Amino acid sequence: MRGHAGLFDVDDRLRRLSDLGDQLEAYARVVDFEAFRPELDKALSYTSGPQGGRPPYDPVMMLKVLVIQTANNLSDERTEFLINDRLSFMRFLGLGLSDRVPDARTIWLFRERLTSRCDPVLFERFDAMLCEAGYIAMSGQIVDSSWPRRAAQHEGGGRTTSRPAASKAWKDKPAKLRHKDRDARWTVKFTKAKPQADGTLPPVDIAIPALGYQNHISIDCKHGLIRKWMATDAAAYEGARLREGLLDKTNTARTVWADTAYRSNANETFMEKNGFVSRIHRKKPPGRPMPEATRHANNLKSKVRSRVEHVFAEQKSRMGLLIRTVGIARATTRIGLANILYNMKRLMFLKRRPVTA
Repeated sequence: MRGHAGLFDVDDRLRRLSDLGDQLEAYARVVDFEAFRPELDKALSYTSGPQGGRPPYDPVMMLKVLVIQTANNLSDERTEFLINDRLSFMRFLGLGLSDRVPDARTIWLFRERLTSRCDPVLFERFDAMLCEAGYIAMSGQIVDSSWPRRAAQHEGGGRTTSRPAASKAWKDKPAKLRHKDRDARWTVKFTKAKPQADGTLPPVDIAIPALGYQNHISIDCKHGLIRKWMATDAAAYEGARLREGLLDKTNTARTVWADTAYRSNANETFMEKNGFVSRIHRKKPPGRPMPEATRHANNLKSKVRSRVEHVFAEQKSRMGLLIRTVGIARATTRIGLANILYNMKRLMFLKRRPVTA
């Protein structure tokens, strides 16, 4: 057993991590994080000069900290611990064993500054980087929404709440109210019922109540990259978001795919007026069976529309996207970072994929 670390032991371990496929190293190789610096410096407005106190951490490094946190679904405390613990994290951040590591409070404060000043700008900057690299929005777009998981909050006695301001017990306790999410709302999600013991399916889908927020996105069909997004509470009707800036007018094609939630006269009129071509699923006529022609057309549309589900599967399953924060502003930042990270992962995939004629 060796008692002392050798001069090249750390380098040997980092080389071994590279051989095993360090994903953070792939991020650093594919994404130019320095390109975010002008937007970060302008938005964060760090002062320079003899102000006293410890100088702030490098904003690009702190952005990388949030990338690590989002990719691994970590709390601020856990992020601090793992940066100190893992060589791959330190290498990604450009830290040595003797360098200071940002603590949980510093990570929280940096994310708060992004929440109030900079988060949408970062997404727009990375989208511009994608276009500069040749990944422009092409072949139409697909629109959909998803409900990220949200950490449960309880009023007392185990009852989950979303509007504690209405609770008389908290009316005169502003400190307690600040820790409760009063922006989240309830909605109902429907999922397919599992077959019964005899193999038959129940006559109706299962309704599951959900509390939290929605991530509304529009991806381009050619590359599968998120081009537009917005965050709302879970009760917001997703169909109405189509007319609120969710459609990407820079896409080289004008076709729009979406499920039946987006089919309405208002949306059809809006798209026709703005030059978009609707490929939105048609609804089943009430009280009548679905016409065969409509069913066949919907099936053809589904072959394209289903690509958007890959985004939500990545965010929910691999990133483990979870809203731990309080309020829609912080939830928007959390969702926005997850959308940026998805595009970074997608860019790595596109660069590995062989070019086809």
